[in-house]
Amino acid sequence: MEVIGKIIFDLGETSGTSKAGREWKKHEYVLETQESYPKKIHFDFFGERADQYRLAVGQMIKLSFDIDSREYNGRWYTSISGWKSEPAATTQTNDPLTPPTAAPVNFQPVQPADLNQSEPNDDLPF
Repeated sequence: MEVIGKIIFDLGETSGTSKAGREWKKHEYVLETQESYPKKIHFDFFGERADQYRLAVGQMIKLSFDIDSREYNGRWYTSISGWKSEPAATTQTNDPLTPPTAAPVNFQPVQPADLNQSEPNDDLPF
């Protein structure tokens, strides 16, 4: 999946050691989409990607990510894991619901007097 947005928070890097004794790290960010109703998305880069993709607050990016949900003690948790990031143009939009811009239409209001007049060449049956 992909989304375009601006980095609004850098939540920092976390690291540790797994039960198997392997070192791990992740870097967390919050991205805000550029839609009519912006959404905030918390995501992370895990492992070597944490070093590969260093993002700065205010940077516009196109994020490629995976969504994963898992159950723990009867509750469900969802995570968004980034796997690629690239710069995005600020004028580009990824919102399929944004309608294309069109020239304004100039509507003429109908006056009640116009409704009562029938035209002589009116051949409609009603």
